[in-house]
Amino acid sequence: MKIGTKRLLELVKEINLVKGLSKRELNNPEGSAFELRVGEVYRIKEGRAFLGVEDRATPPIELIAKYNPLKKQTITLKPGDYVLIKTIEKVNLPENITASFGPRTTLQRCGVQLITTNVSPGYSGELTFGLKNHNKTKEFELELGARITQIQFEYTSENISTYRGQWQGGRVSTEGQIEEQV
Repeated sequence: MKIGTKRLLELVKEINLVKGLSKRELNNPEGSAFELRVGEVYRIKEGRAFLGVEDRATPPIELIAKYNPLKKQTITLKPGDYVLIKTIEKVNLPENITASFGPRTTLQRCGVQLITTNVSPGYSGELTFGLKNHNKTKEFELELGARITQIQFEYTSENISTYRGQWQGGRVSTEGQIEEQV
């Protein structure tokens, strides 16, 4: 069952479930989710990409924009562009809560896809998503700090183990280095 915003706000105070929420989310969250904002934008550079049974490598990345609350800043995605987006907010999931995401519908209406995954119990850190402009002729402009996704939380019935992966803490890439998967 999804956790409602009243309980989510309590968990923010009790266990820092989400750190860095905007005033809007702390004072008047919408529905049964929190909306998370764009904090950093990365371009994938040329380099090795590999996913094997035991090993993996993701290409090197380049930070192209970082949110600064004192300065309005935008990035432009040309048709077909793909970037990685890191959130301003950090999650701190206990062993009995998992999270999933949905894009804000404005993205769909602009021909832009937010590529998300779930977050396992025990994960702590910022979140990274893919963002692709599928529009064939129009550029898409994105302001840093904009709300981009809704995060919904659910209690789990039981867990054998919590997240122990190497992305803990918000790491974005292996920088082309092959690493053994945990």
